[in-house]
Amino acid sequence: MTRIDDNPAGGRSAVTVRGLVKHYGETRALDGVDLDVREGTVMGVLGPNGAGKTTLVRILSTLITPDAGQATVAGYDVVRQPRQLRRVIGLTGQYASVDEKLPGWENLYLIGRLLDLSRRDARARADELLERFSLTEAARRPAGTYSGGMRRRLDLAASMIGRPAVLYLDEPTTGLDPRTRNEVWDEVKAMVGDGVTVLLTTQYMEEAEQLASELTVVDRGKVIANGGIEELKARVGGRTLRVRPVDPLELRPLAVMLDELGITGLATTTVDTETGTLLVPILSDEQLTAVVGAVTARGITVSSVTTELPSLDEVFLSLTGHRASAPQDAMPADDRQEVAV
Repeated sequence: MTRIDDNPAGGRSAVTVRGLVKHYGETRALDGVDLDVREGTVMGVLGPNGAGKTTLVRILSTLITPDAGQATVAGYDVVRQPRQLRRVIGLTGQYASVDEKLPGWENLYLIGRLLDLSRRDARARADELLERFSLTEAARRPAGTYSGGMRRRLDLAASMIGRPAVLYLDEPTTGLDPRTRNEVWDEVKAMVGDGVTVLLTTQYMEEAEQLASELTVVDRGKVIANGGIEELKARVGGRTLRVRPVDPLELRPLAVMLDELGITGLATTTVDTETGTLLVPILSDEQLTAVVGAVTARGITVSSVTTELPSLDEVFLSLTGHRASAPQDAMPADDRQEVAV
């Protein structure tokens, strides 16, 4: 019987990571990552391209080994017990990995047999999952004739053949249209309802809010924040004051001035160069008045001042200084495939 470690935050941990490090040449893809995923929940791992998300998933699924640190999944050590671990996990990557020349049913049956299911059990499991993922009518058609959404559902079904205790979803809705994305979300929610623990990597803020109960934000190989969605929003502030100076050159000097005045306490003022605005976290009307007063005292002409509740995207921007889809420093060509996220 597998052991699930205790989680310091409460509940039992299906995934425990401590001090995980991975290098690709001079690039430090993971730099001392710690992570706890409670059993039966969805942990969302957010980060831009190059943050290390896929490298983390590949280590936890035994595809690559870490240079330092420890990780256990469902009680199994990812380095010392890879064979046992592979029997209790499922993995869906960014792109469908099914054989497009084989019909959907044969894809699932083949995987079942590779997982040592009997012929009878593999047939039954394939039928069951095709029905669950609304693919029964297309079961005998080659997977290459499926739409993008159907292939993604088949890929999810394939990851569930072995009834995994832990499922890794590495940006599972990349490139999908909104309708298909919603269908995938519904299936993920159903899996969690069945008791599956999910580690989800994503760049979509909406996806994280829809699926995850807890979040870990990764940037340049380091964990820079973790907690519940509302908890992370509270770190940014109850509201966000957007100040747009007429002269964009005033953005950074204004941000420095507001931080030096300490009007927003521990929260940091962020410059959004894409929209030409300053994002100022505020918790009270008094702070709002103080910010507006400071801008006026400096003699800065502004084109607009608005307040709004922070979105998860703004939380990420505040924590990292850039949006989740912002490009990162280019990695060496030989390493790019290994650490693509």
